[in-house]
Amino acid sequence: MATNRELKTLMYEQVERMTKSMANAKRLELIELLCQSPKSVEMLANETGISVKLASAHLKELRMSRLVETDKQGRQVIYRVSCPEVAGLLVCLRTLAIDRMFELQHALQKMAMSGDHWEETDADTLLRKAKRGLVTVIDVRPASEYEQQHLPYARSIPLAELSKRLRELPKGKPIVAYCRGPFCLMSADAVTLLKKAGFKAFSWCGGAADWLAEKAVA
Repeated sequence: MATNRELKTLMYEQVERMTKSMANAKRLELIELLCQSPKSVEMLANETGISVKLASAHLKELRMSRLVETDKQGRQVIYRVSCPEVAGLLVCLRTLAIDRMFELQHALQKMAMSGDHWEETDADTLLRKAKRGLVTVIDVRPASEYEQQHLPYARSIPLAELSKRLRELPKGKPIVAYCRGPFCLMSADAVTLLKKAGFKAFSWCGGAADWLAEKAVA
């Protein structure tokens, strides 16, 4: 029979197993992408800029730690995060890193220089203003991610379509663009495009991982 000391070590080893599976930049990015919507390995490989073989290997590690799960859709294997707590863990790690890592703070400051950020960062304030028609909120992620989940009152205008759909946006009120989260550049690129077209535009750093994390603690 195992001693209490051996049981305690075993428990910590299981936590170590899970944290080790996340201790990789590409795996963290894969989790962030899967917080947006379920995706195939081909889609994930394309969006992370790695080979399908390498993406499959990373996903295998995440699946072995039960951080992601799979479904079969025809011949395709579709990956998704296993529970909202996975998003919560990602957001906690990201938030702690932003708070403690000066290099990350510097990188985010450089990113912020590419566009103005919404000065009232909480989602509740943004949603109240959107509901009252004081701002126009646009989701510049791919339409499939918008369909999976999005902020109330947000319009789906993917970044790739934005330049052709400017006429749909009112110039008399601020435009707030959001994408996948603070490490995503799509909203900053959208703001740059909008400002060049004469709009008063801001980016908002919230994303799907943050929304899922809120469900985990609700």
